[in-house]
Amino acid sequence: MTYHPKSDFIAVMMERGFLADCTDYQALDEALIKGVVPAYIGFDATAKSLHVGSLIQIMMLRWLQKTGHKPITLMGGGTTKVGDPSFRADERPLLTEDQINDNISGIQQVFAKYIDYNDGDTGALMLNNAEWLDDLNYLEFLRDIGRHFSVNRMLAFESVKSRLDREQSLSFLEFNYMILQAYDFLELNRRYGCLLQMGGSDQWGNIVNGIDLTRRVVDEQIFGLTSPLLTTSDGKKMGKSQDGAVWLNAEMKSPYEFWQFWRNTTDADVGRFLKLYTELPVEECDRLGALAGSDINDAKIVLANEVTTLCHGAEAAKAAESTAREVFEKGGVGADLPTLTLTAEDVGDGISVVQLIVKSGLAKTGKEAKRLIAENGAKLNDAPLTEMRIFDAAALATPIKLSAGKKRHALVQLG
Repeated sequence: MTYHPKSDFIAVMMERGFLADCTDYQALDEALIKGVVPAYIGFDATAKSLHVGSLIQIMMLRWLQKTGHKPITLMGGGTTKVGDPSFRADERPLLTEDQINDNISGIQQVFAKYIDYNDGDTGALMLNNAEWLDDLNYLEFLRDIGRHFSVNRMLAFESVKSRLDREQSLSFLEFNYMILQAYDFLELNRRYGCLLQMGGSDQWGNIVNGIDLTRRVVDEQIFGLTSPLLTTSDGKKMGKSQDGAVWLNAEMKSPYEFWQFWRNTTDADVGRFLKLYTELPVEECDRLGALAGSDINDAKIVLANEVTTLCHGAEAAKAAESTAREVFEKGGVGADLPTLTLTAEDVGDGISVVQLIVKSGLAKTGKEAKRLIAENGAKLNDAPLTEMRIFDAAALATPIKLSAGKKRHALVQLG
């Protein structure tokens, strides 16, 4: 669509590629010009960290604050007990309250790097929907809120419909999720004057439900805005690497591995990712993204440095780049490489190189490690690994460097 925004926030969203859809561009634009707009995104606490797949939403909240508005990060302490069925083939495993609270404390550490939680007009709020969901009276909730929902309409939402079309079970517990999420928006509007919910385009149905419920209950106009569901140019889901999820917490994914993920971006994605995940001017993102041949590698290093600086700090980004140069350009052993530290007891009478490859995370199974060696994909101290070696404590007294292919490395040492 062609819409010329007046507000800085909508302009940034459009220019940098964050926008998939909005319930009312013009009315939201006018609200953003009038004054500070509180806006929220909900995050369920299903793991101890968010991964790169959530980074687009975090950057939206960051830009919201940078353009003069108030971000609300809503932790799903209540809704995580139910589980979002959107576009899932099966029911989420249920977590205990302690697990959920533990996950929330891990996720909060990520937000603090991107958003400023201060006492000013645009200071972010960290909220937990357990605050209002845990004490709901079921009969009152059914009477006051449930009556506004049509089951026919809920069944028509793509997230539910796709599950039923495949004849996969959808529990009543999960079916209630969209009502609870809609109720979150109503409560945030009542308590904090929240006017906007943002999320990925898979959340469109849930967002619209909240807008409709709020209009019916308190006769208030509120808005929804979604970002595209990102895949890489080769069709892979954003946030996954060959080693699994790319977590935003350093203890779950080292800053070096995080940096390396961005450094390995496909050429075709560089310009788009610079716009979404960094704050470089759009013109510079376009210039870097248009580089060809070996020059595109310089753009990838800029991308990796900028994204890692936001998530882990400038020093971590600098150390990661330095390690990468040492490892790839000089064939050395970088101090910042992922490191497996073993005790003498771990080594015992000897430990095989296959076990070391698996323990260091370069392969998921012994079978995969053996195949890697058989296909000449494994290296020991930058030399091809051609035999199934056994290492004793003496052999590991000096750290060894293991490699899987050209880009994945780990150190193994005795503690």
